[in-house]
Amino acid sequence: MKIQGFSKSNSSTRLWFLPVRRSICLFTLLMVMPLLYQCQGQTSETSELYTYKKGDPNGIGKWYMGREIAHVMGFQGMGWLERPEREKEENTATLLQHMNISSYDTIADVGAGSGYHVFKMAALADKGLIYAVDIQEEMLAAIQQKMNETELQNIKTVKGTEKSVALPENSVDKILMVDVYHEFNFPVEMIASMKKALRADGKIYLVEYRGEDAEVPIKKLHKMTESQAVKEMEAAGMKLERNFTKLPWQHCMVFIKE
Repeated sequence: MKIQGFSKSNSSTRLWFLPVRRSICLFTLLMVMPLLYQCQGQTSETSELYTYKKGDPNGIGKWYMGREIAHVMGFQGMGWLERPEREKEENTATLLQHMNISSYDTIADVGAGSGYHVFKMAALADKGLIYAVDIQEEMLAAIQQKMNETELQNIKTVKGTEKSVALPENSVDKILMVDVYHEFNFPVEMIASMKKALRADGKIYLVEYRGEDAEVPIKKLHKMTESQAVKEMEAAGMKLERNFTKLPWQHCMVFIKE
């Protein structure tokens, strides 16, 4: 996620043929052609899910279902995640109230960042477990440091990958993603991984800045419309239960398994 104004080679191969006898040239072509077909097949396979083209400077040039994927905000932006005005801008207290967190819930915060939501949820699910999932070691280290400074013992940091949340199957009641889904390099694989970790009656809470609202002061690629989110989640076998619209700038879309 990035606020307006906030900051975070291809190689080519040429084949040269020396002026040698035709038989040698033919032999060379026969050797090279299978490799060319193999590369063509790999490109075709990748394009079944994703396309690659030039786009927004804030994007990675990779597209899914008509949406360009945004650059990940690095750990250098951790201070912005912990900004004092965040509660006023996002009304996190209302978001957590809407999640109906019980004492025994097991919840995964995917893309946990600095742990802004993790520690608030851990206090509510005091007899449960909060997984803080992130792919950046620096973010996980910051969460671990905070854990060492508190009495909360129900938080577990998890190093995910670009394609997996690295959680046990059928292990979580709720998954929270706050302003992070639009940055997934592999959204199809990530949602499949989350769906696998989610219990049968579990829910995904997808929080994204409203792409329909030009007044929300966030860069375009770091916002999502409800229709785009629903399209992508339905493709993964999830359906929209409701969209909580009481947050100042964000959607809170609740998805359940179909």
